[in-house]
Amino acid sequence: MKNAILTLPLICIGCAICGCNAPSPYNKDALEYSEPHRPQFHFSPKEKWMNDPNGMFFYEGEYHLFYQFYPDSNVWGPMHWGHAVSKDLTHWEHLPIALYPDSLGYIFSGSAVVDWKNTSGLGHGASGQPPIVAIFTYHDMEAEKAGRSDYQCQGIAFSHDKGRTWTKYEENPVLPNLKQIRDFRDPKVRWDERSEQWVMALAAYDHIQFWSSSDLKKWRHLSDFGKEWGVHGGVWECPDLFPVLVEGTNDTRWVLLVSINPGGPNGGSATQYFVGDFDGQHFKLDDSFEPLVRDEKAIWLDYGRDNYAGVTWSDIPNDDGRRLFMGWMSNWDYATVVPTAVWRSAMTLPRVLTLNKTSAGYRVFSHPVETLKQLRTTTRRLGPIEITGTLDLTKTIGFSPSQMELMLEFEVDPGTAVDFGVELSNAKGERYRIGCNAGTALYSSDRTQSGEVAFSDKFANTVHTAPRVSADKNIRLHLFFDVSSAELFADNGATALTDIFFPSENFSTIKIYAENGKVKLAKGEAHALKRIWR
Repeated sequence: MKNAILTLPLICIGCAICGCNAPSPYNKDALEYSEPHRPQFHFSPKEKWMNDPNGMFFYEGEYHLFYQFYPDSNVWGPMHWGHAVSKDLTHWEHLPIALYPDSLGYIFSGSAVVDWKNTSGLGHGASGQPPIVAIFTYHDMEAEKAGRSDYQCQGIAFSHDKGRTWTKYEENPVLPNLKQIRDFRDPKVRWDERSEQWVMALAAYDHIQFWSSSDLKKWRHLSDFGKEWGVHGGVWECPDLFPVLVEGTNDTRWVLLVSINPGGPNGGSATQYFVGDFDGQHFKLDDSFEPLVRDEKAIWLDYGRDNYAGVTWSDIPNDDGRRLFMGWMSNWDYATVVPTAVWRSAMTLPRVLTLNKTSAGYRVFSHPVETLKQLRTTTRRLGPIEITGTLDLTKTIGFSPSQMELMLEFEVDPGTAVDFGVELSNAKGERYRIGCNAGTALYSSDRTQSGEVAFSDKFANTVHTAPRVSADKNIRLHLFFDVSSAELFADNGATALTDIFFPSENFSTIKIYAENGKVKLAKGEAHALKRIWR
């Protein structure tokens, strides 16, 4: 069959999709969320500063997202918990601030759980509604400035109205910092069915502590993990511990996520993980995983610069079974100086995490949630075609590449060193590239010429790389571009890479490039994605 690029008809539904000036009939408030660099299908606050996702839980059809929030400035300040809910992990409704600072300190990161059995005794006896309990770090800024080491401790709050309003526990803190650990924070709590207790993973500077409780109010130290494992180039933060089935088996392993700042694989903030078993008291690495994280080595959840402090939702129903994750789409190397004014920062797309046994060992794969498909409007099918040099897809696709989903499968001749991928560019000569080098088996993300980069000498000082885990002869790129970000889920999620960028005008041209050889685009799909804000 003759090589060709196949296309489907294009129907324009307004500026939110293709970048034209036509009003969109689907977005009454078309000007809202329209500032330069504003993502259109990622969660971001209406205004001001945001960082870590917090307290994520599911209850009665709603996914709750809390986040570190400073409502008075677009740079970090006294931390609150902002709040939003979604019924589909795609469209979000902003709710009032959930938790405010008080005399014990700022409200730092933490988690929330549905206390189904009212073990805390904080529920309404007659209502039948289990209390929602949030556990978070108090940060006493005055104590820190005074040179004390016990400026962080853990407190709780509870809700009787599906998370809409919160009451702080009058006997806070529930876990004081008796050993005066300077970084003693970010409690992630889960109910452990096997040991019938609440288990907390807590960051303690350079390792993780595990604590247990029968009532979420009195806590007992169980064990420590991590001083001799993983990367220690910065402070350990935002842990998450959960069991997960190994794909294609009935075998369960436990995964421990640990964020670190600095020390990431491409600089600054990032999230490493460990695979093993948790017996209700101790976390023990799997024997096959130990060599992978020994002597300052790590396996990374995402190799880009801009997926940090991510954790998973609690209380996902058993008949659903997904392990749902979201991260902060920025990096502490430059988060406070990125060129946005009304707001700062967005979250990554929600992802499903799965555990897979590969030839290289256990690996956590990342997959965009299926409900994102409802954002697709126009679809173009691509390939098959052989590419040497560049192939301009702009007219073929017919919609703005700055707001799209792209799925490409490439065939590469064995032994070739071809460097290939996707290039976005604009009339200003700015460009962003993301792709794979078949010779080095590395994925790469190049934002060195992507537009505004001078705001930080750490933002575009190098090309970011990620190892290819899959041994499949075909290379698959699943990409989401959203105005100022790219998320790559390569080889069915085996490698993830997330980067942000700030072109001075939206990227308007999209090409496939192939250098030092040729590749065959076996098949592909391009989808225009509509904005989520109405």
